[in-house]
Amino acid sequence: MIGTLWLIGIGTGSLRHVTLDGLEAIREAAVILVPQKGSGKDDLAQLRYQIIEASGSSAEVIPFDYPERDPALPYLERVARWHDEIARRWQAAAAGAMRQGPVALLVWGDPSLYDSTLRIAERLAPRAAIRVIPGITAVQALTAAHAIPLNQVNGPICITTGRRLRDDGWPVGADRLVVMLDGEASFQTLDQSDLRIWWGAYLSMPEQILEHGLLADATGRILAAREAARARHGWIMDTYLLSRDTN
Repeated sequence: MIGTLWLIGIGTGSLRHVTLDGLEAIREAAVILVPQKGSGKDDLAQLRYQIIEASGSSAEVIPFDYPERDPALPYLERVARWHDEIARRWQAAAAGAMRQGPVALLVWGDPSLYDSTLRIAERLAPRAAIRVIPGITAVQALTAAHAIPLNQVNGPICITTGRRLRDDGWPVGADRLVVMLDGEASFQTLDQSDLRIWWGAYLSMPEQILEHGLLADATGRILAAREAARARHGWIMDTYLLSRDTN
């Protein structure tokens, strides 16, 4: 049983992204669960271990293997079953803990923005008491890396996924659009004639890559950079902002 669950946002790759509240929670947690996401993604687990060590935490650290989604299932069913299995693995890992007290997970980015940790936590039976410590999001890291504002003056901003961009196109009423969770570079599906892009991968990590410019000019550079980086690291996590303003 997980009685108390702390979800601690750790930013997007820099040890300095963890807030003072986050550091305090890491130090005070009794148990910290660390997902192992398989070959090629060891650096994601290593960053978590580095943060735990740098915090001075004495928590019992328990790794667990992260499940994979079944590509044969329809998307929503695939995600639901995946979340069920992740919750089961949290509970199985926590069941072997020697220490009693709050169980923590270090969440990439922020637990509230395009992250399913909170939804997975709802599957725990019995329900755990949940505490969320916010972290720096990929959106913040992207705009900071490019030194740009998120919105135009008095303008709206939309945050969406690559899947939605592919399926639905440009959202009605949006001047600027942030796209996350896009494994297929879905900006290629848009009419590129009046769009500008600010793109970043491995944001705030030593491996960080940035590109920006008119989308028609930058697409080739971004695709080449994505392919080379994925071959080098075995994974890639990127985010980008699109705008109709080409000035």
